[in-house]
Amino acid sequence: MKQHADKHRSERSFEVGDMVFLRLVPYQHQSLAKHPFHKLQPRFYGPFKVLQKIGSVAYKIDLPATSKLHLVFHVSCLKKQLGSAIIPAIPLPVATEDGLLEDYPLAILRRRLTGQGSSSTTEVLVHWKHRPKEEATWENYADFVNRFPAFQP
Repeated sequence: MKQHADKHRSERSFEVGDMVFLRLVPYQHQSLAKHPFHKLQPRFYGPFKVLQKIGSVAYKIDLPATSKLHLVFHVSCLKKQLGSAIIPAIPLPVATEDGLLEDYPLAILRRRLTGQGSSSTTEVLVHWKHRPKEEATWENYADFVNRFPAFQP
């Protein structure tokens, strides 16, 4: 049984100074910001630098101070950065005290009417602070004004 299971396993080890990606599972890491669709969250964040090897399967990595995560991770949560290409870092999500994403609208890009006749509603395409322009979302205008009353488009 063990020999059969070991066929699919790989020996992973990292050196101090290596750059690694961090795999975070939303339902295991409760201190992460809650995303409305956790299946659409990025699977890997980083790259981050390995600071120290602790035992044979644990590594301490250099996370930003705003991450609210412990710095020591099991080897199964890490993936080595291959190549020398500079990859833009995917930042860890910033969360408020209640665990929600700290998003604030930057701009309203477009407006549209949805529905027919008297049941039509206005929606706005919102560009959010911690997201690229390609991830702008359509929001109901009435709900948007209630959530962000101080926002001036």
